[in-house]
Amino acid sequence: MDRVLAWLERARPDVLLMQETKVQDGSVPRDVFHDAGYEIAHHGQGQWNGVAVLSRVGLEAVITNFGRPLEAVRDPDSLEVNPLAEARMIAATCGGVRVVSLYAPNGRSVGSPHYAAKLDWFELLGDWLREAADMSEPLVLGGDLNVAPADIDVWDPVACAAGTHVSPPERQAFDRLLALRLTDAYRLRHSEPGRYTWWDYRSGNFHKNIGMRIDHLLISDPLVPRVVWTEIDREARKGKPTPSDHAPLVMDLDEPGKPFDAGWSAR
Repeated sequence: MDRVLAWLERARPDVLLMQETKVQDGSVPRDVFHDAGYEIAHHGQGQWNGVAVLSRVGLEAVITNFGRPLEAVRDPDSLEVNPLAEARMIAATCGGVRVVSLYAPNGRSVGSPHYAAKLDWFELLGDWLREAADMSEPLVLGGDLNVAPADIDVWDPVACAAGTHVSPPERQAFDRLLALRLTDAYRLRHSEPGRYTWWDYRSGNFHKNIGMRIDHLLISDPLVPRVVWTEIDREARKGKPTPSDHAPLVMDLDEPGKPFDAGWSAR
């Protein structure tokens, strides 16, 4: 919570999409966010998963779990096997923009039941977009999609080749989202290699920049000309208390937001 509040003050976003909150809906500290100037819509299930939308520009028309009831979990060890039993999707309208906070399954290992469930989850997402989303309106899909869409998005394509996040079926699932007329907002402004959103805690990987770009903001056509800045806040991955192993991904529409140094120039 201390890290979240500090980052809200640092960047002062109009909207914040959160993933892996790991709390029940009734345990969300709504009063703390309210005092910071934000409404919150949360979809959670306790110690697993959990997604949220924070907004200071309105919060309307909330939908969770692709508009379906969250199914019961029979075996916690098999949580990822049933995508509809996982709190991984929440949508809301904030300031005239439809936003969707997403936390894709990890997949664990290629060929496992969890990997198959990850691909099923992407199919659910694609079906929901085709049925319920209006691509002619401002739309943002944001969050941890657990896919590095191209070799430029990993520190070493050869070292990563046998694992999840980079396998052809996962990348094809990501490409099918783009084919729905969505654009990778970060790549609108950044074509350089070595820019990642996630680094493992182990072996000093962050300081060695051994990472992956697996968090994304995918935007509909009406938002493309409105993007004035995108960045990964590398500085937020540093310091105490222990940060997330993911760094915030930021996008400004129409005009620059509150300035901050994302830390890439020092590398």
